[in-house]
Parts: sequence; structure tokens; C-alpha cells
Amino acid sequence: EVQLVESGGGLVQPGGSLKLSCVATGFTFSSATLTWVRRAPGKGPEWIASISGDGIYVYGDSMKGRFTISRDNAKNTVYLQMNSLKPDDTAVYYCAVSKSIAAVDDYDYWGQGTQVAVPA
Repeated sequence: EVQLVESGGGLVQPGGSLKLSCVATGFTFSSATLTWVRRAPGKGPEWIASISGDGIYVYGDSMKGRFTISRDNAKNTVYLQMNSLKPDDTAVYYCAVSKSIAAVDDYDYWGQGTQVAVPA
């Protein structure tokens, strides 16, 4: 059974930082493309970043420079370091398994999400 368990969310003041983690089980993590997606209140899913099994990464334009995706294959964990947070970053953040680095918004599996809140 595939499981993706996110953690690290919370309440953070504007300009602050958070590091999200996602521990994965039930599939071959080292070869999978892992992705972070968020959903803000009243909006659809927004792709943030993806990282392939061999370390190729891509970012959405609005997050480039503030967010950093990384992975630790020994721990079956993918991370999202978020800096200079803004109220617009308030959302539920999900990790997902994408079909490939060429199809990052085509998802095989999703986690349950972790809430990030940045007050105005």
C-alpha cells in the first residue's frame, strides 16, 4: 500500500520559514518523481515543484527562488524548504508521486496534506 505522510506545517509569520517533510512507503522511492502541490482556500491545486529520482528538479515560476525541493532516498523522504513566506502561501500542502519529470502534474498518488497558515 502506498502511503505519503506530510508533516511540518503550521502557523508562521510573514517573512518566516518552514520546512515540510513527506515520508513515503509502498513503492520504489529512489526512482520516483516526487512533487509538492498546494491548494489554497477556494482555489484549485497549484503545482509547486518536482524532483526526479536522479535529482532533476523543476519549479513553478511563482515559487522559484523562495522554495527549495530536495530528497533523501535513504530516508524515503522528500522535503520542501519554504522561505520568505507570504499570506498568499496559506494553503494545504500535499506531496504526490508524479508519473515522470516530463508529466509532473499527472499524479499517481497523493498524501493527506499539511496545513500552512501565514496571517496577513
